[in-house]
Amino acid sequence: MDPNTAAMAAAYISAAKYIGAGLAAIGMGAAAIGVGSIFGNFLSGALRNPSAADGQFGRAFIGAALAEGLGIFAFLVAILLLFVVK
Repeated sequence: MDPNTAAMAAAYISAAKYIGAGLAAIGMGAAAIGVGSIFGNFLSGALRNPSAADGQFGRAFIGAALAEGLGIFAFLVAILLLFVVK
């Protein structure tokens, strides 16, 4: 294999890693949007019916924890793409 061809292949692989990590990082932004949506809708419902807010507060935190878990998973995938995949 020509040395120039090997260098180009390495550059393409490196570029693909960065593109993949950037695409995986979109999941972190989506998780933040999801958490904002969960608490925004919770506050909207709590203002409409304050007596039911106490019963729904735990469910709001469970939903936020699941959304944040997906964001952490997206972060993990991005880190794995950057530092583990060769």
